[in-house]
Amino acid sequence: MVPLFRRFNLDKLNWGLIGGGDGSQVGFAHRAAAQLDGNFNFVAGALDLDPDKAREFGVSLGLENSRSYGSWQGMLDAEKNIRGEKRLNLVTVATPNSTHFEISKAFLESGFHVLCEKPLTMTVEEAKALVLIAAKSNRVCAVNYGYTGYPLVRQMRSMIMGGELGQIRLVVAEFAGGFMADSADAENPRVKWRFSSKHSGMAAITVDCGIHALNMACFVTDKKVVEVSSDFASGIKSRELEDDNSSAFRLETGIIGRLWTSGLAIGRTHGLTLQVFGEKGGLYWKQEQPNQLYWTPINKSTQILERGHPDLHLSARRANRITIGHPEGMVFAFANIYRDLSDVIFATKAGKQPDILALDYPTVEDGCHSIEIVEAMTRSVANRSCWTKV
Repeated sequence: MVPLFRRFNLDKLNWGLIGGGDGSQVGFAHRAAAQLDGNFNFVAGALDLDPDKAREFGVSLGLENSRSYGSWQGMLDAEKNIRGEKRLNLVTVATPNSTHFEISKAFLESGFHVLCEKPLTMTVEEAKALVLIAAKSNRVCAVNYGYTGYPLVRQMRSMIMGGELGQIRLVVAEFAGGFMADSADAENPRVKWRFSSKHSGMAAITVDCGIHALNMACFVTDKKVVEVSSDFASGIKSRELEDDNSSAFRLETGIIGRLWTSGLAIGRTHGLTLQVFGEKGGLYWKQEQPNQLYWTPINKSTQILERGHPDLHLSARRANRITIGHPEGMVFAFANIYRDLSDVIFATKAGKQPDILALDYPTVEDGCHSIEIVEAMTRSVANRSCWTKV
């Protein structure tokens, strides 16, 4: 895979990270993914809420002292005045949910491209505002629905869009595990904040995990959710927000949808799965075994499609790095999002068109739609699970 900066005859892009400090899983994933294909240099960061820890950790990762910041505000004040080849091109926001809007807005308005962790914002109003700000600033604003970067998830989309399943009838999306099931850990600050409306917004497990599954359902079908009927529950009663959500939904064209997302499912580890059933066959993919996709044509035996096989669709082949039989995981999926973004940014700088498949990255509009879905779910719950328009 030739680095894109060589194809466009440009210098590498400069990348900065906000949040994702020492010990953060998502911070490591972003640093590894952004640099995997050689298109980005990691040049600036504000990596922790504690200013001293932020500066120290950034320097330990190789940042210059002058560009390892104690706060995102300090980073913005300094970086917006840098011009030329040292200027940041893309900033990733990997901070608590309640800060996403303020930070993303500030960097977009200062002329930077932004990749924001999910959820995009705390409210629909904030999400819609970011859509407008991104358009006005003429900058990319993406949301890290990183699981859409898996090659076989992109294979699913291509098969569905190509009509191989025929008319789609039913989508079943799950993201359930036992990662929040220990009641003895419920008061741990690293867990408790996720169930606080002050820090998480209108929902907990739904915005932490469920929107990944919902976004994948929309991504592979290329349809939006138009109506929901939801049941939120708290298995651990001390929690303010839900740790389990069972929802029915409808996609455009009347496609039936089912979502189950839970932190109570002891025995399931990551538990992200997607099933799509059409009139001509069905597809089944699970994130814990991401290199295999199960395809069952109607009245025929199930086939296993392997990542890396040369007869997959171009979208899946483009997202592949390692030969068949060698596993790829989450970092590689995230890296495909960064590759898409680098393609779009390079093309913009060069005055050219990006690879059309690069435009499959999760956009600010996708992030806004997710918040609209969750908001409709909360209205449905408040109305005894009545069907509610998105």
